[in-house]
Amino acid sequence: MEEHFQLSAYDYHLPEENIAQRPAGRRDRSRLLVLDCPGGRSTHRQFTDIIDYLLPGDILVINNTRVFPARLTGRKESGGKAEVLLLAFPELLEAREKEKGRHGVEVEALLKSSRRPRRGSRLVFGERLAATVLELSDYGRVLLELLYCPEDDQDLEDLLVRYGQVPLPPYIKRPEGMTAEDAARYQTEYAEKTGSVAAPTAGLHFSDSLLARVRQKGVIVVDITLHVGYGTFAPVRSDDIRDHRIHSEYIRISPGAAAAINRHRGCGGRVWAVGTTTARALEFTAGPDGAVAPFSGMCDMYIYPGYRFRIVDNLITNFHLPQSSLLFLVSALAGRERLLRCYEEAVGLGYRFYSYGDAMAVVTRPCQKTEVG
Repeated sequence: MEEHFQLSAYDYHLPEENIAQRPAGRRDRSRLLVLDCPGGRSTHRQFTDIIDYLLPGDILVINNTRVFPARLTGRKESGGKAEVLLLAFPELLEAREKEKGRHGVEVEALLKSSRRPRRGSRLVFGERLAATVLELSDYGRVLLELLYCPEDDQDLEDLLVRYGQVPLPPYIKRPEGMTAEDAARYQTEYAEKTGSVAAPTAGLHFSDSLLARVRQKGVIVVDITLHVGYGTFAPVRSDDIRDHRIHSEYIRISPGAAAAINRHRGCGGRVWAVGTTTARALEFTAGPDGAVAPFSGMCDMYIYPGYRFRIVDNLITNFHLPQSSLLFLVSALAGRERLLRCYEEAVGLGYRFYSYGDAMAVVTRPCQKTEVG
């Protein structure tokens, strides 16, 4: 087996102190490692300096998804504590159930409790929100029926906000748990479409003021949607990464967004994807001619080394977990050995890793003059 298909080839050493436990004091004051792929050079900057690498006519594509309060803590009928992580936002299912006159919706979840409940048992999260266990699967996965009793002007989302929490990743381990600061900082400032169980973390670095400067420079900022699912972070269990089966996630690229990307790209503008989620969505909808097509539906695209990118020129991303599908995607763009050298360099220089950590820009098409008509 070729080395770049071996799971073990994507391991690296990360001291625990390099795992960011809190966000930077300001969104756009994170550190930024810029990898110039053609030149093989890395440069160390501050995130606000990303504007120096953008040109008028470039296209910056952002993911406008919003994280919903997917973590619910409740009690089993026996009185024991149960913690649930919903794996999808049940908005569409809820609408269908309302048409039937019901206030219940089936949704997959991860369940953690001292003793696993039986099929048919009930979990209570609050006066107006409970669940029945319908099915039990491997690795703590369950199928639940959420049962809710909204007040007159409420819906299921309102009850999740009332009883749930936005889930922080498990590697954020703090005595105080989630705080009011997290409720704001674990969302991008342009979060709009509710549906993710985790933030598209590359976008956490953009402040409103920085995005305003980007637009003032003549960069075209385009919104798309990919609702991040738990499968993004599911461990890869195959020694050969080609045998891994990736999850499906809902994406939407509007006709207007697709037209803007294609028009400016056709005039020489470079496509910057903010995050691996954005990169997956763009590449999934790319046609044989290299144009982005409007789309609304499920995306199961799995990108690993050997993949040839059709749309994305440059990628803004965070530093990812070892042996993860996200690390495979960035390796496909940057080159595995080159990327891991950058990670080693970043560790040595004290960069902060993972969701609340610092950022990296992978540049395969460096600055050059562009003219956009």
